[in-house]
Amino acid sequence: MDSLILLEGVSFRYEGAGSRALDDVRLSIAPGEFVGVIGPAGAGKTTLAHTLSGVVPHVRRGDFYGSARVAGLDTVTASVVELSKTVGCVFQDVESQFVTTMVEDEVLFALENFDVPRDEIPARVDRALADLNITDLRSRGISTLSGGQKQKVALAAALALAPSALVLDEATGELDPASSVQVFGLLSQLRRERGTTIIVIEQKIMLLCAYADRLLVMDQGRVVIDGPVRRTLEQPDRLLSLGVNCPRVTTLAARLREKELYHGPPPINLDEAETMVREAMA
Repeated sequence: MDSLILLEGVSFRYEGAGSRALDDVRLSIAPGEFVGVIGPAGAGKTTLAHTLSGVVPHVRRGDFYGSARVAGLDTVTASVVELSKTVGCVFQDVESQFVTTMVEDEVLFALENFDVPRDEIPARVDRALADLNITDLRSRGISTLSGGQKQKVALAAALALAPSALVLDEATGELDPASSVQVFGLLSQLRRERGTTIIVIEQKIMLLCAYADRLLVMDQGRVVIDGPVRRTLEQPDRLLSLGVNCPRVTTLAARLREKELYHGPPPINLDEAETMVREAMA
């Protein structure tokens, strides 16, 4: 399979809306890719995530055009349940995802309803909770958790199904820096060890760029930039014009190159930023 995810001319307008939330999106994502999605508010990022999961157009109604296929399934004709076996999603509004009141029950729910062999279920639950370092929350009520803990529970429930792809829509928004790094490290591990395709919508761009190998930049429902992380970061002025809050080191790298004080690529982690500064100071 050349593409795990293939969107061809996808456009979508929500019921009652005057403009399209997605406008002629063409996108191919191969198995095992780690793709970051960035863009200003209202760019269509969440609608893209909902399209990959089947929430659009099955739950969020409107006018849908084009073709969206995930692992060979047409997202219009396949049910949300069918798609969720292949695509695990954690949305920005994490509260809307929960279907039970207890942490363990939430992780169990999909496993028990998607015909996972009963003898596999306990180990899957244990591993998902351990991977997110929330084993101690197992018997807690979801309503008693912090926002960050709820995001981890939602991700654990998605991981337990071992999907081919994971879509995270700002799913680290409530997490502290250490927990955010932990989640991204886990995503990278899943990609490396299981070949999981990772699509992350994220505002913590520097953190995202340290793990993703490709960036999609969205604006007004379109994918306006699609390329390797470093090549995308070499366009700080364009990103800023689109309303994307570029990492400061990226902008600094561009200015240092203009003054011929630095000749390397944009740094995407602290070690590379330190190397850049040392070169400029030398």
